[in-house]
Amino acid sequence: MNYKLLVISLFFGWMFFLTSSCAQAQGVEALKGKKVLYVYGGWDGHQPKECRDIFVPWLKASGAEVFVYDNLSCYKDSTLMKKIDLIIQAWTQGTISQEEEKGLLETVKRGVGIAGWHGGIGDSFRTNVEFQFMVGGQWVAHPGGVIPYVVNVTDKKDPVTKGLKDFKMKSEQYYMHVDPNVKVLATTTFSGEHGFWIKGAVVPVVWKKMYGKGRVFYSSLGHVAKDFEVPEALEIMKRGICWAALSLELSPKN
Repeated sequence: MNYKLLVISLFFGWMFFLTSSCAQAQGVEALKGKKVLYVYGGWDGHQPKECRDIFVPWLKASGAEVFVYDNLSCYKDSTLMKKIDLIIQAWTQGTISQEEEKGLLETVKRGVGIAGWHGGIGDSFRTNVEFQFMVGGQWVAHPGGVIPYVVNVTDKKDPVTKGLKDFKMKSEQYYMHVDPNVKVLATTTFSGEHGFWIKGAVVPVVWKKMYGKGRVFYSSLGHVAKDFEVPEALEIMKRGICWAALSLELSPKN
């Protein structure tokens, strides 16, 4: 095999690997027939509409029935919340009413999965500590703004990160306060260039956890839609969504 054919073979092999997200994570049927509530809004700087246009078509193509809302009032709709299998939220720097928060938290606690990225659940409601308890962490800083950094895949066996190697990002490197009870799948190390006192700090980037009986998946990647052009960032998010989608079906221990 000559060099050109080798390159082509490797390319298509990698593309096949990336497009089989659910198969890699939890089985190809992970999203088929699932009812997914997709909630987006909040601060426009995180491009919630553009991210919606990445994930909603993929969810539908994977066989999910998707309910899309650009407001938080859906969390008060008890009929809707009782029939969904998964919540995906992309809502940064917002406020949520007591009734809306109660509807969301009770739904996850009884077993519905939730998944999100970056500020979409990692910096949604800064005064709502029970919501942060559910997520497992809260953004506090991104020293230097948009900078190059490395994501280290630390769990090589978990279905969400299996087969993935360390990779580079040029985006916001999230410094987060994190629940020690989360299962960390990937981390990043701060160089100290933009804050000497945090040099060498290792902060989780990707994790999974439980809240009651509900599966919770989080990735701090995805400051803007373009960040998902990094294949690993998109793959991790898709696999995490597939994992969370099976929350009602599988034991909380799985």
